[in-house]
Amino acid sequence: MKKQIAFDIETAKDIPGDGFDWKPHRPLGISCIATLQCDQAEPEVWHSLEHQAGEKNQPRPASRMSQVDVASFVRHLIGLTQQGYSILTWNGLSFDFDVLAEESGMFEECKQLAREHVDMMFHIVCEKGFPVGLDAAAKGLDVSGKLSGVAGVEVPKLWASGEYDKVLEYVKQDARITLEVAQKAEQNKKFQWKTRKGTISSMPLLRGWLTVEDALELAEPDTSWMTAPKGRKSFLAWMDES
Repeated sequence: MKKQIAFDIETAKDIPGDGFDWKPHRPLGISCIATLQCDQAEPEVWHSLEHQAGEKNQPRPASRMSQVDVASFVRHLIGLTQQGYSILTWNGLSFDFDVLAEESGMFEECKQLAREHVDMMFHIVCEKGFPVGLDAAAKGLDVSGKLSGVAGVEVPKLWASGEYDKVLEYVKQDARITLEVAQKAEQNKKFQWKTRKGTISSMPLLRGWLTVEDALELAEPDTSWMTAPKGRKSFLAWMDES
């Protein structure tokens, strides 16, 4: 079994609108993170704690993770890579690692982790020219899907209103899906997803999932049929901007 760890972050700031145009609203803050290693039965969660004024009982989750705690998480990822673990994400290249870099202040470390890790969605973009959603991947591979009853856009509001357990279950499930999709697709030597039309499409995966650096070496796919294709370089833009 490959030594792999999947992770997913949830951001703290509520982004208006339906398109999740998050960059104009940064810094977003991180409410919580979940990780799942291939040799663990259950995901681990990461968040900061705070005491309310006048409270004498146990601290509750903070509205946002502190810079110290986010930096500690980044160092945790670095330590795991030094132990031989491969990091897995779904869109981690252009989102999770960008936010982690800003929130931790560890820009160079996050850039290196981002280049060397496996972002499955980015691999698909490099191969096919378009992204696929994590839930579509889960449905295509017949693995457990997103937590029912919770939409991703609702998560910041849920966290702010104190529904911590619901959000933590949501982020843990995303970590589970990410690892399970990675393992099942590699086992089958092909990736499958459910299209918007309801059909199942597939992509050969004979070499397994590629790191960001290796995916960038793939030949550019034909995107002439697309109205507004998103070039692979746009996923790495933050590295030049930071």
